[in-house]
Amino acid sequence: MSSDQQQKTFPVSWEQLHRDAKALAWRLVAEGPWQGIAAITRGGLVPAAVVARELDLRLIDTLCIASYDDRSQGEMRIIKDVPGDGDGWLIIDDLVDTGRTAQAVREMMPKAHFATVYAKPAGRPLVDSFITEVSQDTWILFPWDMELQSVPPIIHTSR
Repeated sequence: MSSDQQQKTFPVSWEQLHRDAKALAWRLVAEGPWQGIAAITRGGLVPAAVVARELDLRLIDTLCIASYDDRSQGEMRIIKDVPGDGDGWLIIDDLVDTGRTAQAVREMMPKAHFATVYAKPAGRPLVDSFITEVSQDTWILFPWDMELQSVPPIIHTSR
């Protein structure tokens, strides 16, 4: 990874993701009531669990869509969708990036309220609610993609 790429990453801890997902739930209270949540797998599962708890929702389904590998976007595959037009439903995802996944989800559930924790400018117009915007060229490092590891003291890296 080049130093430019390192400067364009946004690491998110478990605690920060929880705070941001809870902030999203606060924003969604006024938009309800909701019948249920459709979590976009896999990234939307954790924020959907937090939002479901905060909004006291028990009906949770999944929209299973694959469009990323560990560091890049690939071909989008819809593995499982949710029946219906989305009326009264929340769609929850961790991030809207280019908007490709969001556009496909919008077509599947046009009446649902689409909420993400994080948004990039290209995808932002496709969601109804989000908490934090990051630049398009920033890669968000979610806690499930990271491990704790030892690092050398600063003095050894500044020489």
